[in-house]
Amino acid sequence: MTYEVIARKWRPQQFSDVVGQDHVVQTLENALASGRIASAYLFVGPRGIGKTSIARIFAKALNCETGVTATPCDTCDNCREIMASTSLDVMEIDGASNNRVDEVRDLRETVRYAPAHGRFKLIIIDEVHMLSNSAFNALLKTLEEPPAHVKFFFATTEPHKIPATIISRCQRFDLRRIAESEIIERLALIAKDEKVKIDDDALLAIARGSEGGLRDAESALDQLIAFRGKKISEADVLQVFGLVSRRTLDELSEGILAGEMASIIGQVDALEQAGKDLQRLVLELMDGFRNRLVSAYTGEEGESVDAERLLRICDILSDADERMRFSLSKRILLETALVRCARAARVATLEELIVQINALKAGGGVVTMAEAPAAAAPAPTVARRAAPPAAATAAPPQPAAPQKPATAKPKQVAPAGDELATLQAQWSKIVAHAGRIAVAVQGALKDACPSGVEGDTVHIDFDPEFATELSLFESPRNRKAVERSLANVLKRPVTATFQVGKERPAQVAETRAPEEEYSVDVETPAAPEPQPTRKGNAQAWKQRDEVKQVLDMFNGTIVDVRE
Repeated sequence: MTYEVIARKWRPQQFSDVVGQDHVVQTLENALASGRIASAYLFVGPRGIGKTSIARIFAKALNCETGVTATPCDTCDNCREIMASTSLDVMEIDGASNNRVDEVRDLRETVRYAPAHGRFKLIIIDEVHMLSNSAFNALLKTLEEPPAHVKFFFATTEPHKIPATIISRCQRFDLRRIAESEIIERLALIAKDEKVKIDDDALLAIARGSEGGLRDAESALDQLIAFRGKKISEADVLQVFGLVSRRTLDELSEGILAGEMASIIGQVDALEQAGKDLQRLVLELMDGFRNRLVSAYTGEEGESVDAERLLRICDILSDADERMRFSLSKRILLETALVRCARAARVATLEELIVQINALKAGGGVVTMAEAPAAAAPAPTVARRAAPPAAATAAPPQPAAPQKPATAKPKQVAPAGDELATLQAQWSKIVAHAGRIAVAVQGALKDACPSGVEGDTVHIDFDPEFATELSLFESPRNRKAVERSLANVLKRPVTATFQVGKERPAQVAETRAPEEEYSVDVETPAAPEPQPTRKGNAQAWKQRDEVKQVLDMFNGTIVDVRE
């Protein structure tokens, strides 16, 4: 007996056999049940998802001897002839090889005659976008006013190439790529019927490689059975189709985020020596970073990478994918792209720079949230008492000594154990961090301020005029974003409560203007008060630690000083 490939053997014969296209199947079944059958149907979608199979099932449903039904019998002569592609009333035409106007004119003559055995004469044109413009024009009138016994079914992967005048005369159905879980389920059923032992990782690898096309997955399984027989592992799939394992993808992604250039180059070399598809590798890396990006914005997982960095990485990989299609040296292009990704992952984002600048303005220096209170504890009074002699001996434009961030911060953030003071000092950074997890909360938190810490509970007060914003934090995702940001500062899990406060204006004055509070303390030395010349003032500002850090950060210079 002649061998029949899996893709043909398991081709759907009933609407119930079609995988992943429920929206199309339900519409067609309802049309058959109600008798609302159009003269032309257009099925759109990528390869191997069931466009032509649905058209053939529909043809059986219309010409089945038991009557027009959504469940053809598959046993009558008409059904068996359609299944065997020998029916005189069903013409299946390849648009790529029958695209000339003369062939369409012949088709117009054919459809004038009544069907030989069935109720309808059915015309199925696959890859209809390949028809020439003249052929489309010749088909237009017949499609607009077809004989009552003629039905057209068009299938295409590129609907944008079909004239709008043709599409407007059809009922269009957009078929979707089939989900990996549905492909795995169907492949497991086929493997069980074929008495093939295949592990779950191998099924997942086949589903990944098929890119949503069930026919591609079935053909791959057929090839693997020929390669390995009745026992198939993930390594066999990766070897035959040049795919990369999930573990390798994860290791490469982590190397990119960690900026490990040598590791990245070594992994690319190993993959290229193993014969892996580098173009495919880029697409799978993009998919992995896309998942991280979604996680960073939704806050569903503990994603620690900033979303802006992930966006830059995705842009670089997308550009590399486009360029690799036309490159003769894919490896070099891939290596340079991954090195750029690693650099993008380590460069500070604009939001982080703004947070650091705000911290400098607050007198906190460019330090981590955990370091600020610890670095500030021991010596506030010593530093401030030492400041007046320095100010007296130096020239007037030298106010740097009493204004160092390390000496100003302890005045704001009291003793090391004072967690409330820590939260108040770092509130702008907490707001920015929470906004990266849940964008909606950032604006609301700017109108709030922490008012107390009791055990594992942090109380956050809103001014009465912003009381309506409390409803925003009824959402578990928004509440979780704030609690994660608070825990990042306090280094322990906490619960946030939101309430309307009465004394927030005073708190805001304390937390948002530490430099003003400090200026009151240092007014006793009269030296920093006089206004020096602009040239001398610029030199004085250059000596300040926070200004030095900003200049180094942006590689800038002071152009002008205005006070």
